[in-house]
Amino acid sequence: MITIWVQLLLMLLIILVSAQLFTNALEYAGQKLKISEGVTGSLFAAIATALPETTVPIIAIIAGTQNQAINEQISVGAILGAPLMLSTLSTFLMTLMALKLRGIKGRIKPEKTGFTRDLNFFLMAFFLAALAMYVPPGVFYIRAIISILLVSLYVGYVTLTVRASQHLVNNGHGVVPEQPLFFTKIKFKNNTFSIFIQLIFALGLLLFGAKGFITGVEEASNALHISALLLSLLIIPIATELPEKVNSILWIKKRKDTLGVGNITGAMVFQGTLLPALGIWLTPWQPSKEVLTGIVITLIASFWLRVNILHKGLPIAALLFNGGLYVVYLWLTLR
Repeated sequence: MITIWVQLLLMLLIILVSAQLFTNALEYAGQKLKISEGVTGSLFAAIATALPETTVPIIAIIAGTQNQAINEQISVGAILGAPLMLSTLSTFLMTLMALKLRGIKGRIKPEKTGFTRDLNFFLMAFFLAALAMYVPPGVFYIRAIISILLVSLYVGYVTLTVRASQHLVNNGHGVVPEQPLFFTKIKFKNNTFSIFIQLIFALGLLLFGAKGFITGVEEASNALHISALLLSLLIIPIATELPEKVNSILWIKKRKDTLGVGNITGAMVFQGTLLPALGIWLTPWQPSKEVLTGIVITLIASFWLRVNILHKGLPIAALLFNGGLYVVYLWLTLR
């Protein structure tokens, strides 16, 4: 049993290191392309830090274990668990940093139009993905239509976000990387080629770590006699979302609220559209107690974020509620 946990920890470390390398390179790519903080947070950083939990369900489906049922459970759990953790636990941990620095009456102040766009697209997409669970697997054409709609929503979201970028850059919301390009520490020059090489290296490392993590989850579920679905809903998102949590906390500490919040909400849109589209297409995608509980809690947490955005920002006191929703989820699924 100890060997299993050592393997999970090692693969997790590989995933986290590779995600940091990827995020760092993307920030420099955003700077060279003169992209706004909103695009960098909601698109570049969100996609980069979402890669760990994104690769887990993909690898589980196409190249997981020899047990197809386990692969499907891991995949569905990772797909639906990610938005749950982002809207509850990740938001709560980010809010704790803001609470420490700004007090209970303080506010987190992301750029409002980008924030509302993120939440509007996520709520539409995730509700649609939830409805797809009640479409029988045999009715393939309806499932295909829903998958295409989810992908189209993300394309539309990216288009609107990029279109808004130039105006935000002109208003002083351009991105400035906080750290040197990591590969410059091993004698690479800071240029487009180095950024590209770091991106490719990080992606390869990430795929290797995700594959090893999936194998470890299967072994742990067998040893603990816990379903792979529940284990995936709880452990994989918590573990693989560490990059989002750490990056958002650091950005809030530096008062870069648009980057910090966009890192979470942008990842929610990414994982609430493209990954459910894949799950609907390639897995049974059917409701269960754990799955439906997670969906309801995620929708409540996301709607709460959406309705609490005010002209002066998000009230810190209100966002603490999202942490309570995560506790409710644990109580309902583990009792």
